[in-house]
Amino acid sequence: MAGNSFGTKYKVTTFGESHGEGIGGVIDGCPSGIALDFNQIQVELDRRKPGQSAIVTQRKEPDEVKFLSGIFEGKTTGTSIGFFIPNTNQKSHDYSDIKNTFRPSHADYVYDKKYGFRDYRGGGRSSARETAARVVAGAIAKQVMPTISIQAYVSSVGNIKVEKPYTELDLTLTESNAVRCPDLAKAAEMEMYIKQVKKAGDSVGGIITCVIKNVPVGLGEPVFDKLHAELGKAMLSINAVKGFEYGSGFAGTEMLGSQHNDLFNADGTTKTNFSGGIQGGISNGMDIYFNVAFKPVATLIQNQEVLTNEGEIITLHGKGRHDPCVVPRAVPIVEAMAAIALLNFM
Repeated sequence: MAGNSFGTKYKVTTFGESHGEGIGGVIDGCPSGIALDFNQIQVELDRRKPGQSAIVTQRKEPDEVKFLSGIFEGKTTGTSIGFFIPNTNQKSHDYSDIKNTFRPSHADYVYDKKYGFRDYRGGGRSSARETAARVVAGAIAKQVMPTISIQAYVSSVGNIKVEKPYTELDLTLTESNAVRCPDLAKAAEMEMYIKQVKKAGDSVGGIITCVIKNVPVGLGEPVFDKLHAELGKAMLSINAVKGFEYGSGFAGTEMLGSQHNDLFNADGTTKTNFSGGIQGGISNGMDIYFNVAFKPVATLIQNQEVLTNEGEIITLHGKGRHDPCVVPRAVPIVEAMAAIALLNFM
């Protein structure tokens, strides 16, 4: 299997499966002499880990990371950083019924056809549990560039949307609720809706908005390595992501050029920021902001038609512990991948 690495200068390679011994990664290209805050790395992992609230999967994993190399006396040495996160709460028997079946909208079918063999326990390598390794790498990347602020939040769940732009929100409220939405009234609506969906054995999607501040001018390498292209790749590599837009995004197609152009101030900043902080594939010093769309989780705790490996369509009742909505736990993953992408250009 190829495709397990992201980045070139700050390169992250992950390994492991959902129900194997654990997951982990190797980071190449981290500068030496960075004093790491290990507590903060754990905080980032805790934001992603399962079992943290009533609206996420109830799998209980401490997600405590163990660093194996590349760190001495609390500082990075400049050599490869190896780390490991044990799996402690697998319930592989929950997946015995799907050993010979392919669930709709999962990776089961394509993994089996591509590799001729698959780990059916929790999706194996295709499980979102792999993203815990990305969070570790992203947490370190954030500490390498501490002046840059990366803040993501849930801006919609289903058809419940935050109407205010990020500039009118208090983003410090994001972690004050289980949904990770800084609009507290909308957060309450979202949480109630997710609980209703969970009770029905169904799932729902949503959107995460990410805001990056204090980005220097000049990040990005035209023509094929544009900053927004790398951010797009980073986001689209996350499980369940179906769309990425930055700046004015698709709404910009409804505007005239005279409305959409970001006119300059004398200091090089712009009066508006429809460009989303990126022009010509290069950061212009304004805030970078983008949206990431997540589909509803494919596993439902209800009857669904599935395909067997013998070509039959049968009805199967979903089992296991799954998120009814992935976006609350995906907030730190979006931030992590944004940090990794940015550090590659620093």
